[in-house]
Amino acid sequence: MNIAIKKIFIQDEIFTLTNQRALYWEKEKALIFSDLHIGKTAHFRKNGIALANHIMKNDLERLSVLIEYFQPEKFIIVGDLLHAGNNSDVDEFCSWKNQYPDIKFCLVQGNHDKISKTLEKKLCLDFRSTSLEIDEISFVHDFDRSNPKFQITGHIHPGYIINSPVKRIKLPCFTQTSKQLLLPAFSEFTGLDTKNIPKKGMYFVFTDSDIYEI
Repeated sequence: MNIAIKKIFIQDEIFTLTNQRALYWEKEKALIFSDLHIGKTAHFRKNGIALANHIMKNDLERLSVLIEYFQPEKFIIVGDLLHAGNNSDVDEFCSWKNQYPDIKFCLVQGNHDKISKTLEKKLCLDFRSTSLEIDEISFVHDFDRSNPKFQITGHIHPGYIINSPVKRIKLPCFTQTSKQLLLPAFSEFTGLDTKNIPKKGMYFVFTDSDIYEI
């Protein structure tokens, strides 16, 4: 797996975008991502839709490579860690997570994160809330117009369409405006929304090999 990076500034802080759907904040030694949707494949299988369970395994393997690369001290998950509550995929995720007992686990809840007290204990969360503020930056799942701070968000699963002479290509992206950095969905088992992304921003599309600013 190739990790391509691009550094950007937010509130005078350096952040590192990656082509592996995650963001790194050196000062906080935090690996930041959104929309992992653990349990989505098991939920589909439970409802009669045959899906291979390697989809989630691939996502977790990619996350392991990022941990090896950045050596983070904490995760900040900007919502939708889970997809449909507790199921067999959550057991597999917890087994994977147990490899990294020293990494702090911070969850900003998303609309899919329906987490009971029992499930919270199973996930071994170090922090769980609807928002997290560090310095002048606010982490929330969906952009809040009433919040004056710069926000790092998820939820939308942003995509960008590039019109080439041959065909239209849709790629995942980060989107940065003066008030927001919108993260791509970490899971590859998600669609791409090209209609509801912020307008007049900078768009950082990526492929398996590189990141490109549009």
